[in-house]
Amino acid sequence: MRSSSRIRPALSEGSPRGRDATGGIQGQENAEVPIIRKDTAMATNRRSFLRPGMAAGLAAALGQDLRAESLIEPKPVTVAQLDAAAAGVLKLEGLTSPVKIASIELFRFEAADDDYYLVRARSSDGAEGFSFPNSRAAYLYPIFNQLVAPYFIGKDARQLEALVQGVYRHKSNYKLQGLALWCPVAWVEFALLDMLGRILHKPVGELFGGVIRREIPAYVASGSRDTTAQQEAEKLARLVAETGCRAVKFKVGGRMSNNADSIPGRTEALIPLVRKVLGPDITIQADANSSYDPSKAVQVGRMLEEIDAYMFEEPCPFDHLEDTKQVADALTINVAGGEQESSERRFRWMIANNAVQIVQPDLHYYGGFIRSVRVARMAAVANIDITLHISGGLGYSQMVHFASCTPNMGRFQEYEGGVRETGGWFDPPIVFKDGALTVPIGPGFGIAAAQDLLKNASKMI
Repeated sequence: MRSSSRIRPALSEGSPRGRDATGGIQGQENAEVPIIRKDTAMATNRRSFLRPGMAAGLAAALGQDLRAESLIEPKPVTVAQLDAAAAGVLKLEGLTSPVKIASIELFRFEAADDDYYLVRARSSDGAEGFSFPNSRAAYLYPIFNQLVAPYFIGKDARQLEALVQGVYRHKSNYKLQGLALWCPVAWVEFALLDMLGRILHKPVGELFGGVIRREIPAYVASGSRDTTAQQEAEKLARLVAETGCRAVKFKVGGRMSNNADSIPGRTEALIPLVRKVLGPDITIQADANSSYDPSKAVQVGRMLEEIDAYMFEEPCPFDHLEDTKQVADALTINVAGGEQESSERRFRWMIANNAVQIVQPDLHYYGGFIRSVRVARMAAVANIDITLHISGGLGYSQMVHFASCTPNMGRFQEYEGGVRETGGWFDPPIVFKDGALTVPIGPGFGIAAAQDLLKNASKMI
């Protein structure tokens, strides 16, 4: 059975769009003003679904089969409700003594014919934690070493939520807002979470409310834009056959291209062809990478609706939030965004105003688990799913832990490969089988090979 899209009647050209009470992104400070997530005039005619990710989480918690989507009533949300949902996400019950951070170091090593990176955090009483940065460590290490890691030294790791906010202000780091700052912050945060999990003998998911699933369904993605429609459809069919995944994602448009296609006519030919080649039972998703203005995005979105696609990612330039909302208001397909986002307030605006129906923070680009869990908790209040963006490397290993404890995960999470080469570094090894990734059950992130990997590593200074 095909994946069903959200239900949203199309608006005619020139129809008014839903706005917040003050009419814009900056008008969110009055916490008592309800923000209606759907055009008020149409609200009584629209339906909202308990999304599949929420159903999976509830099923695991309640021991029930909730695969069928259940109707729920849409509801207005306030800034106060969203802020409350985002508060106090890290749970460290049982950790009564300070965990003073003594050192945080970044290393590079070679394995499986590639370069990898490893962070080691140590406490003053000898506890250790580790994390795997993405490949951007190759050029962001000076920011890590000079502006991020030093802030945490001497502080209590139990105060990690406050520390993540504090490093933003430290030495005016906020002026680096974006992945240049938040990637290094994420790498430190991952290592400290791993340390805390090891001290408590708990996997990371238990530090954020509890583990509710041990297998994470994945989709396979093609990053190609230089293929013909026929070549791309055949490639996707091969990926499905090789992995057992029941969902795919492919590229449309030309990447921030002002409506130009990567190859003239490719998108129009590709969309119906993918459904024809893959058949009715594969969930289809498309990523525009900021290719379109609203008018063109709606045209492409309607083509995706015709093949019953599930998700339309980043149709408009990522920072054109009102344009993205305009597209979402006009379509029934789930519009997704957030890969490039670095501001919690902008995520809050997107959620409160229903500008996207799937939020997509990247655990590295957005600054780690704590900030991303806050986004997920806000989205849950508004019955919105979260599907993480993966920025390569061992991102899959952090994603599975995040998905293990987040009820409102989307149907499928991104998988870019790598488990054959690196899955054995975890306890037990992460396995990709029949389209799903397993979650390690060891403490912290379940990293078992850190000491061996460090033997051939060089410190980045």
